[in-house]
Amino acid sequence: MYQKETSNSNHKRKISLVVFDFDGTLADTRNNIVTTLQMTIKEMALPSRSDDECASTIGLPLVYCFKKLFPELTDEQTKLCAETYKKIFSQNLESIKPQAFPQVKETLKTLKDKGATITIASSRNHISLVELTHYLGIDIYISLMLGADDVVNAKPDAEPVTKTLETLHKKAEETLVVGDMAVDITMGKSAGTKTCGVTWGNGKEEELREAGADFIISTMEELTRIVDQL
Repeated sequence: MYQKETSNSNHKRKISLVVFDFDGTLADTRNNIVTTLQMTIKEMALPSRSDDECASTIGLPLVYCFKKLFPELTDEQTKLCAETYKKIFSQNLESIKPQAFPQVKETLKTLKDKGATITIASSRNHISLVELTHYLGIDIYISLMLGADDVVNAKPDAEPVTKTLETLHKKAEETLVVGDMAVDITMGKSAGTKTCGVTWGNGKEEELREAGADFIISTMEELTRIVDQL
C-alpha cells in the first residue's frame, strides 16, 4: 500500500527518471554493513556498538558513519576507519553475499521497458556500486551510478540528484527519488523531485513520513503503479 501527499495532487506529470538508493532499497546489504562495521570497530580497538547502532548509520558516507558512532574521533581517525572498513567489506563479500530485494529485477526491467531512465545515487563508493550491481545482475538496467566519491556533497545534500539531472539533461519535475532512509527523502525534496520511501530497508516508516515522502510503499511492485500515475 502506498500513500500520496495531497499537495499538488491535481498536477499530472510524466516521470521519465527514477533515482534509486542502493543499500536497503535495491539490495539487502544490512548484514554485510553491520558485520563489517563491527569488525572494523574491533580492529580499530574502539568500544563495541550494537547491530541497531551500526544499522542507524546506513545511508551516510563512511566517514560520517564513524563520526556518528564515535563523535570524539578526529578526521584522520575517521578516514582510517573508512579505509579499514573498505578492506574488510571486500573480504567479507567472499562469505556474506548481498541479495536483491524481492521483485527488484522485475520492476527495474518493467520501468526500463516503459521508457524510464534508471539511476543510482548511493553513499557507498563508485567502484563498490559497479561491482555489487554487476554481482546482483541489475547493472544492465542502470544508466548512471553516483557514489559518495562522485560528488562533493553527499546525502542528504541535493547534489547527487542535481548532478544526475545535469548529466542526463532531465528535469526535477520528471524525477522520482526512491530510498529507505530519511536522508534519501531529504535529498530528493531538496532537489525538487517527487520522493518515495520504502519500508523494507533500514529506515523506519515514521522517519520517512517525517522527512516528507510523497509516497511510501511496502513492495517493489507498487512503484510501477506510482510511476504510471504521475
